[in-house]
Amino acid sequence: MPRVIKSRLSRDDYLEIWLYVARDNPAAADHLIEDFDRHLDALARAPMIGRSAEEFSSGLRSFPVGNYLIFYRPIEGGIALARLLHAARDIGPEFFDEE
Repeated sequence: MPRVIKSRLSRDDYLEIWLYVARDNPAAADHLIEDFDRHLDALARAPMIGRSAEEFSSGLRSFPVGNYLIFYRPIEGGIALARLLHAARDIGPEFFDEE
């Protein structure tokens, strides 16, 4: 089974997103997290389907899920999740400094 390794920043993103959405609708927050996990599993099986995001960090790729972007790197046997960020944010290389 392909693996997904989550960075500390991505785990923080998960929590921040869930808390934000859950303020209005906890069930929707749960569904969104499940949707992220389904897409991460698919990306772990076929990591090259995302687009290159090398402008932010070496080897980085991205994949949209609703209003969010999954940022990850292909690794042997899966992916390393870097960040989960809302697509409306002004995303730059500084978001990937602490990986």
